[in-house]
Amino acid sequence: MSRYDRTIKLFGENNFEKFKNTKLILLGVGGVGSFALDALYRTGITDITIVDFDTYEESNLNRQMGSEGNIGRIKVEALKEKYPNVTPMHVKLDKEWIDNHDFKQYDYILDAIDDIKPKVHLIQKYYDKIITTSGSAKRIDPSKIEYISIWDTFNDPFIRKIRNELKQAGFKKKFKVIFSSENPLCIEKGSFEAVTGSFGLMIASVTIQKILAKNNK
Repeated sequence: MSRYDRTIKLFGENNFEKFKNTKLILLGVGGVGSFALDALYRTGITDITIVDFDTYEESNLNRQMGSEGNIGRIKVEALKEKYPNVTPMHVKLDKEWIDNHDFKQYDYILDAIDDIKPKVHLIQKYYDKIITTSGSAKRIDPSKIEYISIWDTFNDPFIRKIRNELKQAGFKKKFKVIFSSENPLCIEKGSFEAVTGSFGLMIASVTIQKILAKNNK
């Protein structure tokens, strides 16, 4: 039986072929991004460029796929061994790199980074093909996760900063984010895989739905 048998039964042969021909870039492969990567790769989307500058630390073990047995290793290099068809890029995500990288080659840009400046810059430049998230830390209830307009988000200091910077830059486009309405439960960056992983799975789900909607028009 094909490893994709259950995928094909759900989506059909034609859509599966479209998945195989989809090209993605995933920015950040931590507690959120690693789950997005796993779900999409297992579904048949394997042409994925993964971008991250970090190495695995012991504190990553509570939530990040690929961290077990890889403490001290570069994340994208370790994940390349687990997902052999990906293209790893061990680079710092900043405005300069974003401006110089060719994002036109990808069908969608998946943003799982937690740095405000590059996130704002990405949204401004590629809002029509980016799938991004608000904060996933400090929460315990994945049922509070939604995909809604960034202008309707609340209870999240991180996405509030993103909104404010976008407003200051004159950005007024309609734009959705994966967001949790749950109140943060701590000040420090405590995290729970049931929520951070669910954010990543939401990225994967939104990506698949966008591919289906685009190809069924």
